[in-house]
Amino acid sequence: MPDAPRAQLIHIDVDRRLGHEWDEWDGKPLPNQGDYDSPPSLFFVWSAITLAAVFAVAAVLLFLLAPRLSFLGAAVPRLLWIVLAAAAVIFWTWWALLVASHYAGRPLLPERLAERGPFLRLMRLTSRLANRFGWRDWVENAAVKVYNAFALHRGRTVGSGELLVLIPRCLSKETLDGVLGVAGKYGVPVFVATRGQLARRVIRERRPRAVVAVACERDMVSGLHDVAGKVPVLGLTMTLPSGPCKDALLDLPRLEEWVRTYLGPSSTAPAIT
Repeated sequence: MPDAPRAQLIHIDVDRRLGHEWDEWDGKPLPNQGDYDSPPSLFFVWSAITLAAVFAVAAVLLFLLAPRLSFLGAAVPRLLWIVLAAAAVIFWTWWALLVASHYAGRPLLPERLAERGPFLRLMRLTSRLANRFGWRDWVENAAVKVYNAFALHRGRTVGSGELLVLIPRCLSKETLDGVLGVAGKYGVPVFVATRGQLARRVIRERRPRAVVAVACERDMVSGLHDVAGKVPVLGLTMTLPSGPCKDALLDLPRLEEWVRTYLGPSSTAPAIT
């Protein structure tokens, strides 16, 4: 019998694989060659707008629902207004302490009330609001800088075997060689995180005491939200001159500085024998 006809398999080779955070990218060059460098003050402005928006929405909802809530008891709406006002005072005081901590250069809040606690949720919520106005990447860059400043205030040190460097698959070859050179110099393991789930898995399995993570702003904010509450992280954002998920660049001296920061001021490269 003649062979049954076979369908033609069409295979398209691609030079980049977009992460889900870039699904909407239209293929056009990114603004400023993918460099979203922003001052930390930008995050504080947008986070203030975010908090104001949250409490404004809550106040409007409470105002609209007050007539119906009064059926539960005449004092219920008044009690809820008091609770909302108290929450506003607490959160605005907390936000003011975050700002003061950053500009004073010393922690005024424990890490569980700052970069490893509510700050992560504020950062994520602020990112979502900024995204609606086309400011997401700049605001996230500023947010990561603020986060790193808080983390560096803690002065945490670990052993080389307790530190993990996480990098994405999209680094340029020259940049990747530089990262491996820095990690090899100090005996620190490197893991290429092709997906966020794999990054979380390697952290869960290796149980490092600290992480230096490299990612674009979008993946960094998402990753910090998921991981930084469990393990201390310093996050180094990249520039994307070729667009997302391809030939990304990073500040290698800063990477080495942060590796040395976690390993302690007396850290040196292992001697070659």
